[in-house]
Amino acid sequence: MELEGSLEEEVPARRRPGVVAGGALLAVAVVLTAMNLRPAITSIGPLLAEMREGLGASALWASVLTTLPGLCFAGAGLAAPMLSRRFGIGRAIAFALVVLTAGLVLRVLDGQFVVLGGTLVATAGIALVNVLIPVVIKDSFPARVGLMTGIYTAALQGGGAAGSALSPPLESALGGWRASLGSWAVLAAGALVVWLLASRGTGRPPRPAAGTTAGRSLLRSPLAWIVTLFFGLQSFIAYVVMGWLPQVFIDAGVSKADAGLLLGLISVIAVPISLVIPPIAARQGSQSPWIVGLGVFGVAAMLGLIIAPGFSPLLWSILLGIGMSVFSLALTVIALRARTGAETARLSGMAQGFGYLLAAVGPFAFGLLHDATGSWSVSLIVLLVVMVAQMIFGGLAGRRRFV
Repeated sequence: MELEGSLEEEVPARRRPGVVAGGALLAVAVVLTAMNLRPAITSIGPLLAEMREGLGASALWASVLTTLPGLCFAGAGLAAPMLSRRFGIGRAIAFALVVLTAGLVLRVLDGQFVVLGGTLVATAGIALVNVLIPVVIKDSFPARVGLMTGIYTAALQGGGAAGSALSPPLESALGGWRASLGSWAVLAAGALVVWLLASRGTGRPPRPAAGTTAGRSLLRSPLAWIVTLFFGLQSFIAYVVMGWLPQVFIDAGVSKADAGLLLGLISVIAVPISLVIPPIAARQGSQSPWIVGLGVFGVAAMLGLIIAPGFSPLLWSILLGIGMSVFSLALTVIALRARTGAETARLSGMAQGFGYLLAAVGPFAFGLLHDATGSWSVSLIVLLVVMVAQMIFGGLAGRRRFV
């Protein structure tokens, strides 16, 4: 029987053989791992023109390249809980970091299809970590779920900003886009080393305790679907912004360089917000007011972009950056709506698997609407509707209940 609507206290976390106990080294490992979860994606955008020229690639190839991460996040995300049950959280994350490092190296070795294949491999590793890190936070830092989720999210956002900001100068310093993209494998390898040190001695997780929802499909849980839609809608918005916002600004008269900086600003804004709000929200009975409150800023940004995109791109970017900081609360909600680490893994896999599948539609649909209408207005109106829906489902997901 589902436990939705229950106000019982969360089952006290115990040290489990599948997850290392929380400590300073594990916290460092989580931060370094998080820093690797976006550069593989954000490093491509600023170098895409050079990549297409060097590879003789078409616009279709570029569209496939930018759509791959979302699709891969969906597939690998659904597989992550099974992998963690088979090998344990520590080994599963180590394996994911190996896959990420290998993909980052592979994709700079040859032509168009190797770039696509390497990107697919790298994002598969990222997808596994995306799902499993909330489980580590839930089990290893039970008294600091909000704080550690905030730190993790801030590191993730910081890594994403670094990927877009540092890749162009790395291209100049290292002599080309291949060396620039490949250099991010060094950061991934470093995270792997620290993770191996932090997770030594881990084994398989035990069977879930009696009374949990283990063995029962979350597909029948309305709350699980609400959390999934919340996560998917905010990811939909994020992927559209990462893929298309610079072009929206450029068409409104902003220079290419400034458009790139504005996109970086959106990621940077999320860093301090992710450090402050999740710890506060996690200690409260409901996270809904915070989720809806951040959404209001995003709605204001969308209205500004629809009505007057060139009036104040800086203001719209600041408002959008605040609104998109809801990502940290989406991760917090995944941990708080489950009672145990096993349930967190299953909910995280469902929310991120199906959620990223929804997100993958975003950039494609946004660009298709632009091509069909000849302007960005209809595309932005659709994005505004998605943002309002995100606020609704986020508000429902933030209420204190358990799957």
